[in-house]
Amino acid sequence: MSTAPGSSTTPGISTTLGTSKQLAQPVTYDPAYEIAEPDEQQTIQALVSTLQSISDVTARDSGHGYRSVHIKSHGLLRGKLTVAPGLPPELKQGIFADEQVYETVIRLSTSPGDFLADSVSTPRGLALKVIGVQGERLQGDAAAQTQDFLLVSGQSFVNKDAKSFLSGLKLLAKTTNRFPEFKKVISSVLRGLTRLLASLGIESATLKAMGGYPETHILGEQFFTQVPVLYGPYMAKLSVRPASPGLLALAGKHLNSNGLNTRDNPDALRQAVNAFFATHAGQWEVLVQLCRNLDTMPIEDAAVVWPEHESPYLKVATIDVAPQKAWDDKLTPPIEDKLAFSPWNGIAAHRPLGSVMRARKLTYQHSSNFRRQMNGCPMHEPQSTEQL
Repeated sequence: MSTAPGSSTTPGISTTLGTSKQLAQPVTYDPAYEIAEPDEQQTIQALVSTLQSISDVTARDSGHGYRSVHIKSHGLLRGKLTVAPGLPPELKQGIFADEQVYETVIRLSTSPGDFLADSVSTPRGLALKVIGVQGERLQGDAAAQTQDFLLVSGQSFVNKDAKSFLSGLKLLAKTTNRFPEFKKVISSVLRGLTRLLASLGIESATLKAMGGYPETHILGEQFFTQVPVLYGPYMAKLSVRPASPGLLALAGKHLNSNGLNTRDNPDALRQAVNAFFATHAGQWEVLVQLCRNLDTMPIEDAAVVWPEHESPYLKVATIDVAPQKAWDDKLTPPIEDKLAFSPWNGIAAHRPLGSVMRARKLTYQHSSNFRRQMNGCPMHEPQSTEQL
């Protein structure tokens, strides 16, 4: 197994399953691990233009400025993130360095840049904003005290880098706010293909991204950053997965098991989230997968799933959400207009890494600026959830 400077094999730490393994030490970050393509800035500018074309269409049709991806929200939740006690030194990094409790905001969404019925089934997102964070800021307001992590229901990104992502995005942009009924039909066909491949032991992230994602309950999903961030001196991917019995019971469950049918109800996911949190609390675990081998855990190829047998996901915190109204048609949209989520909104200890993340810096910033100007509403980094 190839190792990086400073790496050695030492006794590992217990996984969340309670077993103990011999794990290589985490690789210490070196700027040499990030290698930009010669034309990367041109690619990023093209991504900005393509994403803006999506926002332009939705703004033209609605008269309002929306996000260019993950436009449809299924819930906005307030919660508490509690750092786990007794973490080993390699996990006590960044916002997880001290045993403390942070306020959090969670936004649940699906990936397209136009408003679609939930029968067009695509990957789900969980955007996490942690409030009360101290440390050197990456960008924006130096007085801000928030850290964002953006996660999606799949272990790896659908494309290896920003350039390959751009190619697919250009095709998707041409269909924004067009062919809604055709998209429902295509999604149904793609879900069938996804099930067929799954029966053969094959998983296709591409089919899922195109509309073939299973019609499962969003609250039963495990979410992943997919691409790495700094983790103090190390590099890591993060994950958020259900932990409480109520959420665990929803893993893999079809929405119609709760009396909802996405073919008849275009907002079934939103209603399902609202129905759950009307009477239930929920808890998720926050997990970290440290880079321990650059050969199998590359920084620049976002399509690679880092092998868990070499580096398991390890618990560093829990997120608790009390019963609450997850969505209100009148109250929630104005709050969403004031909120922006970006992997570059945070502290230097969790700086995003790799091609896809470098592209997100300007594209997310551009999207936020467009929404602010279009809606006449400045973005706010909250200092507490009470401000929401």
